[in-house]
Amino acid sequence: MSEIATQIKDEIDQSDVVLFMKGSPVMPQCGFSAMVVQVLSHLGIKFKGIDVLQDAELRQGIKDFSNWPTIPQLYVKGEFVGGCDIVREMFESGELMELMSSRGIDVRPQ
Repeated sequence: MSEIATQIKDEIDQSDVVLFMKGSPVMPQCGFSAMVVQVLSHLGIKFKGIDVLQDAELRQGIKDFSNWPTIPQLYVKGEFVGGCDIVREMFESGELMELMSSRGIDVRPQ
C-alpha cells in the first residue's frame, strides 16, 4: 500500500464519517462539496472534512483508493458511500438516514 493510501485509510479508520472534499466544511470550494456538507449538516451528522485541494497527491490518491473519479467522496464507518449525486439521492429517499442509523451514527435533523 502506498504512503498516501495508508494516510487515507488511517483518516477513514479514525473517524466514523469522513468527507473528502474541495475546501472545508465551513468554506466548500465547489458546489458538489457544498451540497454534501449541506445534507450532512441538515441531518445533524458530525463528520470530518478533508480538503483535497491542499495536496495534489491526496486529490489523486483518494480517487485511486476508492476507484471513484470525482470529489467529494463520503465514507461511513470505513465504507465508501459515494459522491454528491449518490448522497443526494440517498438523502431524498431516506436511505442516508437509515444507513447512518444502522451504523450507529447519531442523526439529529436540523
